[in-house]
Amino acid sequence: MVVLATKCYVEGDARERALDGMNSLVANDVGELDVDWQVGVRDDEFVQIDVSGEDAPVARNVLAETWGEVVAHDGGLEAGETYVGTLESWDDVGFTLDAGVDVFVPADELGLGVGSPQQVVERFGLVQHLPMRFVYGGDAGDSDAEPSRLADAERDRLYDWQRGDGRVNVNSATRGETRATVNRAGHAQDIVTVERLGLLEQSIVCAEGTDPPGLLAAIGSYLPAEMRCVV
Repeated sequence: MVVLATKCYVEGDARERALDGMNSLVANDVGELDVDWQVGVRDDEFVQIDVSGEDAPVARNVLAETWGEVVAHDGGLEAGETYVGTLESWDDVGFTLDAGVDVFVPADELGLGVGSPQQVVERFGLVQHLPMRFVYGGDAGDSDAEPSRLADAERDRLYDWQRGDGRVNVNSATRGETRATVNRAGHAQDIVTVERLGLLEQSIVCAEGTDPPGLLAAIGSYLPAEMRCVV
């Protein structure tokens, strides 16, 4: 079994569609290997894949590399190592990421420029449940522990978002649902692609000349999701 660093937090028909989509994504990743798999969801909403067969160790490694792996329940996090957690909340003092256990990243360790955590969220278009890479500092009860911080690769990714022509980030929707919503709203020509950030977190990459806030306003009524712009 491998627990992926992405969550399924929708219910009803939306949950079934999301898990069907996850099954297809797993097939794309490991379908050529000699394995069988079953997609499930843990009580904490993380997606887990039960893998069996001759190539199961290879398949688990591929999935962990592609999605990030939640390892906290399998022996804990090690100080100085890089992991993936989902953005669960933020306040005046920092971000809280869920990596199987809550990991707090202080505002001073975000490394994303000036401003409060809320301003960082707005500036970079961050949405709840977004998978983010971080470097674990250590157990808060350990006097020698360093604070956890966002990984350099994560900071680079977010700054790259700002260097483009703009984005609209959404959660609570699959990539297919997001693309279909853009098409339904008549804005297919205004985007380059929909980039998958997690199972239910997507980034709509705007074409040159497209106004991200205008695109958000145009599609917002079609998509019941949290949305933020990167401009």
